[in-house]
Amino acid sequence: MLDTFSTILWLLLFASLFALAGMLYARRHQESLEDFIIARNSQSATATVLTLMASTLGTWILFGPAQAATWGGLAAITGYALGSLAPRLVMIPLGRRLRELAPQGHSLTEFVMTRYGRGMYAITLVIMLFYLFISLAAGITAVARMIELLAPVPLWVTSLIVMGATLLYTLYGGLRASIFTDKVQMIVIMPLLIVLLVFGWQAAGGIEPTLAGLADKAPQLLNLADIGGLKAGLTFFIAVLLTGLFYQGNWQRVYAARDNRAVRTGFLLGGLLSTPMIFLMGLFGLAFVGLGMPGDGSVALFSVLLTDIPAWFAVALIVLGLALVMSSADTTISAASSMIAVDGGRLVPNASGARLMAASRWLIFLLAIPVMIVASQGYSVLYLFLLADLFCCAAAFPVFFGLFNRRFDGRGAVIATLSGLVAGLWIFPAPGDQLDTLMESFLLATFVPVAVALMLMMVLPTRERFDFATLSAGVRRFDHQ
Repeated sequence: MLDTFSTILWLLLFASLFALAGMLYARRHQESLEDFIIARNSQSATATVLTLMASTLGTWILFGPAQAATWGGLAAITGYALGSLAPRLVMIPLGRRLRELAPQGHSLTEFVMTRYGRGMYAITLVIMLFYLFISLAAGITAVARMIELLAPVPLWVTSLIVMGATLLYTLYGGLRASIFTDKVQMIVIMPLLIVLLVFGWQAAGGIEPTLAGLADKAPQLLNLADIGGLKAGLTFFIAVLLTGLFYQGNWQRVYAARDNRAVRTGFLLGGLLSTPMIFLMGLFGLAFVGLGMPGDGSVALFSVLLTDIPAWFAVALIVLGLALVMSSADTTISAASSMIAVDGGRLVPNASGARLMAASRWLIFLLAIPVMIVASQGYSVLYLFLLADLFCCAAAFPVFFGLFNRRFDGRGAVIATLSGLVAGLWIFPAPGDQLDTLMESFLLATFVPVAVALMLMMVLPTRERFDFATLSAGVRRFDHQ
């Protein structure tokens, strides 16, 4: 389709354009560390909608939903899509609550430290940083694999170009630059996704060949009541929902929104508008099975799409892939840098804002090296993703129960979380095994902490009721440093 040299040139051109847009915008908004990591109360509802859509629609939507459909069918796609919507809806009351209790806050870890103490804080910090690393590595891997399908470009070359360009404007401009480029990238993403759907529909020959092939080869994939599909759908729903609550990029946008109304509108519409796209991308997995395409289900969309496309559309796919990955990667990089600054400020309380910002930039740059190494290998990070999801499921109830209940303490939160991890990991599939017990593992990790937490509250005396008014005391401001 495309040769190596021209593809690399297209990659450099479009990645540079996105980076240039972010850097030019950031030049006009060079302010304090506080603004760099949170851009507090600065974004309208429209901006919040667009940035949440852009961060949701990462390169993974070209791979994950279609792959899920190849073994879970319509039920799996539905669970995947609803799972992507659910955290947006849940974040509305949670975000409003945290904005009210700690209006000058920056991250979930600040709340956990003040509410529960160092034990639960350490667990939450490790979970959130691990997920950010896996998310970034997965996004870069996905776009590198996509480019490799279009032209024989080494994975490391794509990884280096994408990571380098994204680091440039994100570490220069912070959250404001990330949100601005998200809006630019959405102008590119939406029309190109529509064009991709049209081309995919034509390549599949319409719906009739797919339905006929599925009826013959795998009729269960069309059955929403199929047990296998329901298990897959429920697994995706739980995993994506609870993992989204620990994504620092979401919490940044809670505080960056202008007010609670902007939070509500932004998260609601951001979720509702992204969900149909995720579902539609998943349908390519059904076409892959129905048409009897050869190859790996992880590239189901491209197996259907790339049978015969013009060169201009291949170039358009490069633009789409870059917009998708950079819109999610800059969110992840900004999220990681904010956590390094905020939590680093806790470890080094006398450090100035300028020193914390510099440390944050250097540490993110160092973090990018192993991310690019992982991405350049083309490994499947699905297993690590699932493991990160399991940790989030175990910590979800203990962390967020404390937003509303005064009696639950740090001791109970740690015990409940560890109980969920032990229960979930007990039957979690080993690397290379079939995923037959995945749903049961996630259910145990999610609900064992609920039972343990409630039991501990009944049998162990509560030392004292937590005073929510003290949450603001655990927040450090960086405005004038």
